[in-house]
Amino acid sequence: MLIVSYDITDDKLRTTFAKFLKKFGHRIQYSVYEVRNSPRVLRNIVTVLKHTYKKKFGGNDSVVIFQICEGCTKKTIKFGYPSTEDSDIIVL
Repeated sequence: MLIVSYDITDDKLRTTFAKFLKKFGHRIQYSVYEVRNSPRVLRNIVTVLKHTYKKKFGGNDSVVIFQICEGCTKKTIKFGYPSTEDSDIIVL
């Protein structure tokens, strides 16, 4: 799993970046997304960050990507978070 946290001052750029991240995962807090990890997804996010967003960032803008191992994911404790987000739902 990846945790992507961002602090972007420009409203339009922040909204665009949030929509970009939504393609890969879901928002768990206002400026924090949980992304299912794969080497391809990480490469895609980093490539787009480098080539599209980095040049638009101001002096105080930042993006931090945390790679969380499977063992650490199981140790994560969540409060106030929908329990169905952690498991697959099958609708017939």
